[in-house]
Amino acid sequence: MALSDSVTTCLSPPVHYVICKLGFEKTDTYDINNIVSENGEVCWQAVTEHVCYLKSDQSVDYIESIRSLGPVCESVNLHFKSLTKEQFVIQYALWFRWTNCSELFLEVFDVLQYTQTTEVALGLMKLTSCLERALGDVYLLIGKDCPFLLRDLLASEKLAVVFGQAVMNVLRVFIGSPYGLNLRNVLWHGFASPQEIPAKYCAMLLFLTAGLGQLLQTYLLQTKCILVHRPYVIFVSLEELDVFPLNHEMLSIAEELVKLSSFVLKTMLPFWMDALTAFKQSRYADCVILLLPQLEVGLRLLFTTTNKCPNRLLTAEVKFLSKMLAKHLDNEEVNQLPAVLEEPTMASEFLWDFLNHQEGPRIRDRLSHGEINLEAFPRKVANQIVALAITLLCRFSDEDMFAFKEHMAIKPLMNCASCYRSRFHPISRLKKQVLECMKSIHLWPELPTVPEEHVETTKGLEGNAEASTLILMMSEILSRLQRYMPQNCYSSDDPINSVLTERLLIALCDTYICTLYSPRPVLEIVVVLRKISTQCHQVSEQVIASTELRYKQWMNKTLRSRQRHNYLRMLNSIKFLSPVLRLILVLITLELVNIHLVCKKNPFDYQQYLKFLKSVLQYTENLVTYTSSEKNKWDETMELTNKALIKIKEICDRKLMLMQLAT
Repeated sequence: MALSDSVTTCLSPPVHYVICKLGFEKTDTYDINNIVSENGEVCWQAVTEHVCYLKSDQSVDYIESIRSLGPVCESVNLHFKSLTKEQFVIQYALWFRWTNCSELFLEVFDVLQYTQTTEVALGLMKLTSCLERALGDVYLLIGKDCPFLLRDLLASEKLAVVFGQAVMNVLRVFIGSPYGLNLRNVLWHGFASPQEIPAKYCAMLLFLTAGLGQLLQTYLLQTKCILVHRPYVIFVSLEELDVFPLNHEMLSIAEELVKLSSFVLKTMLPFWMDALTAFKQSRYADCVILLLPQLEVGLRLLFTTTNKCPNRLLTAEVKFLSKMLAKHLDNEEVNQLPAVLEEPTMASEFLWDFLNHQEGPRIRDRLSHGEINLEAFPRKVANQIVALAITLLCRFSDEDMFAFKEHMAIKPLMNCASCYRSRFHPISRLKKQVLECMKSIHLWPELPTVPEEHVETTKGLEGNAEASTLILMMSEILSRLQRYMPQNCYSSDDPINSVLTERLLIALCDTYICTLYSPRPVLEIVVVLRKISTQCHQVSEQVIASTELRYKQWMNKTLRSRQRHNYLRMLNSIKFLSPVLRLILVLITLELVNIHLVCKKNPFDYQQYLKFLKSVLQYTENLVTYTSSEKNKWDETMELTNKALIKIKEICDRKLMLMQLAT
């Protein structure tokens, strides 16, 4: 029998007791009229009096509080079931407006009228994420830098000022504390199966949210403050997130796979089925909210199985997903999970890209913390999560499911997965930066320039000794680096124009670089390389803007004599600045391609190398200053460039470039 069949719960015995039994031990009944008035006003005294405190330090006694609040939650749940939708709207809808997503809370009321357990769990996940976002907005009324973690937010003094400490303690019994019910975390991290979340806790959180709205209104009237909602995060460059193909036939196969794959815990099967249904109904946020915890629990099952640590299947740890994909375990032994994932899905890089990397979409963080407008969740993002799920279902299926894996509809998806390369790791972002910068520099020859007959004799660089020196140094640097470049990319007749091309950069950027487990020296070097690339791009954009502006002013004859002279010096300077910037971009990319090889070698004085890189960075930062429209210091630009090339040539001569050290 597969392990996925034998696991009946992902809740540890103590947590299972707290969530599924503790709040049912007391069978007292409470008159709902003592808890809420006829017009829907929450009587907070009748709720807060059920929070118990330890005699030792007066901190919350979570066990006794849950036991005492259990019957209150049941009374609230029955109260909501007794109301029609119209009655609920009349009494409570106004008090959800502070959350900026009233409709969601009204939908949760609809869910509570039925017994569909997956819908209750989904409603709770959406409710807690939106509630957290709204509480963060309240925090910012009197504080700065809203805490990232819900537990820190609920424990903050700022919210206690607005709502009262007793009220915040009630909330912490339900969410935000690992010692309480901790409903948000057990659901978002895939520990609770649908039948393990009592509906009465969902009802109680809905009720408490309305009560918070009432308290907030009082506070806002007293202080004359205005609650401002932070804007939602919007996914940009959706084309970068469009990786996997997905069609209706794949979804149909996925519905069969979830029933057979060892990646799926049988107790969690309803979540998988509802997620696929949500996708087909164009409820893309619901689909992803349901799927992400299941991907985590499936990976946790693989992690604990491959690393022989079954006890960790039932534990919630900070950043556990990152730990599951790490190179080593806590005991320094090699983590076996990434090796299992590498073939054929490349799931490790995908998961890091979509969930962890700071410049990636960080889908789970943003969904679980309420940063995304659920109504406008993009289909393209949901496509990728569903497609990844299908590849994992196929990857971890029995041998007798070969027919599924080789199915004509699934094969393109699996082939695409096997070729996946990171898009949001700093190394990948650097490649993108370099190519964008080169595109910008390639626009320079197309910039308008004054007709030859308008050009006066001026002190410039063209044809003089300084220009020849620059060209000679660049040629010598390129000749030393020739062996490290792709074949057919170097011509001794014209080394500068034959090498410093966009085609070369594209070829170099296509080189696969492993982004998993990048050591600290690599990441530190990449940070500096990215800064250099950014500065080069800024210089290019400034040159483009200045050239276009000065040309118009020249043609309109609005330039003074000194400005005309400076304009002509600029035109002469940029003829040489272009190949220098292109040389720097080529060097960045060549160094990047060799970075992992070098950082594995000993000895490598990467601090000395960083010092060199920072000198190049300083040069590019000075270029940004000198080429700005405010400065226009073109003679100084060329003097600076000459010194920078001398430094680069010196490093090449001493064979201290990474590409030289790698061979």
